[in-house]
Amino acid sequence: MRCVSNAEGMLSADGVLGGNPLFYFIYNAVAHIAPCWLSYLISGLVIMLILINAVLLGAAVVSWGERRLLGRFQNRVGPNRWGPFGAFQPIADLAKLITKEDIVPYGADKLAFTAVPIIMVAAVLLGTAVLPFAKDVALVDLNVGVLFVLAVSSLTSIAIFTAGWASNNRYALFGAGRAVAVLLSYEVPVVLSLLGVVMVAGSMSLGDIVAAQAVPFFLVQPLAFFVFIAGMSAELNRTPFDVAEAESEIIAGYHTEYSGIKFALIQAAEFGGVLVVSGLIATLFLAGWAGPAADWLGWLWFLIKVFIGIFLFVWIRSTYPRLRLDQIMAVCWKFLMPLSIINLVAVVLEVFFLRDANGSLSTADLWIMAGINIVLAGGSILFFGRFIKEKVRTEAPTAAATNQVVPGVSTIGMR
Repeated sequence: MRCVSNAEGMLSADGVLGGNPLFYFIYNAVAHIAPCWLSYLISGLVIMLILINAVLLGAAVVSWGERRLLGRFQNRVGPNRWGPFGAFQPIADLAKLITKEDIVPYGADKLAFTAVPIIMVAAVLLGTAVLPFAKDVALVDLNVGVLFVLAVSSLTSIAIFTAGWASNNRYALFGAGRAVAVLLSYEVPVVLSLLGVVMVAGSMSLGDIVAAQAVPFFLVQPLAFFVFIAGMSAELNRTPFDVAEAESEIIAGYHTEYSGIKFALIQAAEFGGVLVVSGLIATLFLAGWAGPAADWLGWLWFLIKVFIGIFLFVWIRSTYPRLRLDQIMAVCWKFLMPLSIINLVAVVLEVFFLRDANGSLSTADLWIMAGINIVLAGGSILFFGRFIKEKVRTEAPTAAATNQVVPGVSTIGMR
C-alpha cells in the first residue's frame, strides 16, 4: 500500500513519525489493513494507551515497593498479607476504594471538586509524553521538552488549590494554601537548577540532553542534582515537605473530603508523580538510556536508573521528620535558592571559558567542570547548611510560654 511505501520517509526526523521506531512499527503493521490517516491515528492511540497503563501500573508498583522499603528502614514488616511479600496489596487497596461510597460535601463546587483528580492524573500522564525510554523511543521528542515538563507540572498546583477551595472545608483550604506556598516557592530553585543542565547540553530536548552526557550530569553539576531532588520532593508533597497533607495537623489537607475512586486517583497521581520525576532524574542527570549495549538494552538501563531515583525518594522520606512550614520556606529561600544561583553562575562561567568555537563541550571539558563543581558543591552545602541550621532550629520553650493559659481551655498545671 502507499502508506507502507511512504513510511520510510515519514520515519525521518522531519517526517510525521518524528523518527520514532516504535511508532513506525505499529504504523507499518496497521497500514496493511487501514487507510493512512487511520493508521497514524491508531498508532498514536496505541502508544498513549501503553503509556497510560504503564504509569498507572507503575504507580501501584511504586506504592507497594515504597511501603516494603519503609518497613525495612523502620524495622517493621510492611504489607505481607495479600500475595507473596504483599505484592497484591495495591490490588486489594484499589478494590476497597472502588467499592467505597463517593461522597461530595454539602456546599462544595461539584464540577471543580470532581475535576481535581482528573487534572492531577492528566498532569502526570502528560509528563511522560517527552520522556525518552530508550534511543528514539518517546511519544514525542519536543525541542522544548524541559519547558514542557515545567509547564505541565504547574497543573498540580492549580489542582491542589482547586481541591481546597471546592471542598468547602477549612482543613482542606489550609492544606491547599500551604501547598500553593510551597509549590510556587520551590519551582524557582528547581527551574534555576535546570538552566545549568540546558546550558551544558545546548538544548531543551530531553533526547539531546541524554546524548550530551558523555559524563553524567550528576557529576558535572552536583549542586543542580541536589537542588532538583530536594525541590521535587517538595513539589511532590513528600516527607519532609508534606505539610499540605499533614495528618497530625489538618487531617489530610487538601484531599480531606475525597473518598472512593477520587481518592484512589489522587493517590495514583502522587505515586505516579514519583515515577515520572524519577524518570526525569534518570534523563537529566543519570544519562538516561546510556550504558553497555544501549542500542538493545537502553530501556533496561533507563528502568534501573528510574528505580535508583525512587529509592532516593523513599530513603529521604524514611530519614527526615516533617518540617514546619516556616522551616520549609527557609530551606527554599535561604538554602536551595543560593545553591541554585551559585550553580548557575559557575556553569555560565565554565561554559563561557571551556566551550570551543562551535559552542560545544568535549568530554575533557565535562570532567574539568565535574572536578570544579564537586568541590564547589561540597563547600556551598556545608556553608549554607550551617547558616540555615541556625535559622530553623527549634528553640526551647520559655517559662512564660509553658505557663500560658488559653481562655476557655482547661489545663493541668505541671511542676
